[in-house]
Amino acid sequence: MAITLTWIGHATWLVDTGAGVLLIDPFFDECPTASMRARDVACDAILVTHAHFDHIADLVAVAKRTRAPVLCNWEIGQWLGGQGVETARAMNLGGRMPVPGGTAKMEIAHHSSSFPDGTYGGSPAGWVLDVGGVRAYFAGDTGLFSDMERIGRRDSDGRGIDVAVLPIGDVFTMGPDDALQAVRMLAPQVVLPSHYNTWPPIQQDAAAWARRVGAETGADARVLVPGDRVLIEVVADVSGGQADSSRHR
Repeated sequence: MAITLTWIGHATWLVDTGAGVLLIDPFFDECPTASMRARDVACDAILVTHAHFDHIADLVAVAKRTRAPVLCNWEIGQWLGGQGVETARAMNLGGRMPVPGGTAKMEIAHHSSSFPDGTYGGSPAGWVLDVGGVRAYFAGDTGLFSDMERIGRRDSDGRGIDVAVLPIGDVFTMGPDDALQAVRMLAPQVVLPSHYNTWPPIQQDAAAWARRVGAETGADARVLVPGDRVLIEVVADVSGGQADSSRHR
């Protein structure tokens, strides 16, 4: 049971579930840290957290070229229809839809959301993915909020969050201190920082933050550079017959 996460840069990620590739928040061609261009990406589904430019800049082009379904809020779905995208799958907070390799649930986020022209972009969101036998949480652009404890709560099978992707850039999202508190609340096994070092206002020392996570929580913090990928593997506990979320590589 494993998935592979690739950080493209800023808040753009690829998630290979073993049954397909999910693209989160496509921002390639105008992103100064992106490791690839929009024309080169291949994906089987696209997930969008909110309507800000740095999360949807290449959404229309990629969606039209790949014809991948786009999971998004209602307002983004309506906007995509007006742009000629026929594959929008509009939903709302709390909803769940199938994706290659499992399911994606739209979770709350505390942020703003507007299209590049300033019009309302609907509620911002995060995503909880149950894919490839792994539970992954992409917080999206958000401040710290108390429901992160609920999101991280273990289910009846004892499963919690295997990997969490959290913004640490500050100014527009959580900064390092609040992101550290988010790790405590979510209790993931692995945590990856996101949404930082794209521009000077969100410059952060991710390695220093990772050291704090390691010293103050039980999570394994891993710092990637754009283009890096990480395998998240949940190893079955043969003695108990359930997944052992504490073992990753």
